[in-house]
Amino acid sequence: MGPRDIFLNEWGRLRSGWRIAVFICLYLAILFVVNNVLRVLYAVALNVGGYQPGQYLSNLIFRLTILLPALLAGYICTRALEGLPWRAIGLWFHQHWFADFAIGSAIGSLSLLLAAGVARVAGGLSFSIQAKDVLRLALTMLISSAVLFIVAALAEEALFRGYPLQTLTRAKLAWLAVLLTSVPFAAVHLWNPNVVRGFTFANTALAGIWLALAYLRTRSLWFPVGIHWAWNWTLDSVLGLPVSGITISSHPLFRGVDLGPAWLTGGSYGIEGGAACTIALVASTLFVWRTKLVSATPEMLKLTSGENPAPSRLLSVVPRQNDV
Repeated sequence: MGPRDIFLNEWGRLRSGWRIAVFICLYLAILFVVNNVLRVLYAVALNVGGYQPGQYLSNLIFRLTILLPALLAGYICTRALEGLPWRAIGLWFHQHWFADFAIGSAIGSLSLLLAAGVARVAGGLSFSIQAKDVLRLALTMLISSAVLFIVAALAEEALFRGYPLQTLTRAKLAWLAVLLTSVPFAAVHLWNPNVVRGFTFANTALAGIWLALAYLRTRSLWFPVGIHWAWNWTLDSVLGLPVSGITISSHPLFRGVDLGPAWLTGGSYGIEGGAACTIALVASTLFVWRTKLVSATPEMLKLTSGENPAPSRLLSVVPRQNDV
């Protein structure tokens, strides 16, 4: 192996490890710029108009500051480093995209209800209905919270199941990609309030594997996005329980009460910090991997299953006319 081979693979492209390093640096640079632009806009809005965004808008803007740099850095790397189009990222309106999203949403909600059901049967949770103001409830659940959770899911999926997972998959390192993206996904959640030692990291890493496998089944981000947002939305807006230690909706359909023990229900962190969640995640991960409800389209398989040769290497991989 010569010095050139340290950086370039047999297809004439930058090796996948270097591509991920470029993505991380580019993401952080764009994030820095976006954050500083937002700080200037916030200062102007506060000093000129006296406007200060509320909690909901602040949360939405925060999620967008993760989403936009992840998508932009992912697109630049996909295009410049691998010569692939935007649709290779898996967030374009490709064939069956809405079915992937809808089926993923159903799986996410049902998986969360399974976790809550396990805790409820064991006596760890109780629920009371809160539907006193139907209009306010409908607006909160169907519009406000849904938009927030979809944007939040898009942000985390674009960052963790986006370019890093995809470029390693093209390098035939899918299982390594699942590990390398699931561990950081779990690690960032350790900064959330009311973290449960052991369970928080283990369950979130398992959720990262669950979502990564969802991507690999369809080669589309719409499927894991559907699973991700629906899990969080059902947990918060339907059952009224914390999402990774954070309570968001003020008017959920039900109000969940944690009766313990914390090892089962997660305590103040919410069900994602307990054994009931572990059971549901294991069952749903196996279902996602084996289900026939979804599959990757030929186009997405072609864009994500192997390296795209650099133009200088095309002559060596495309048969000449007299060789056919």
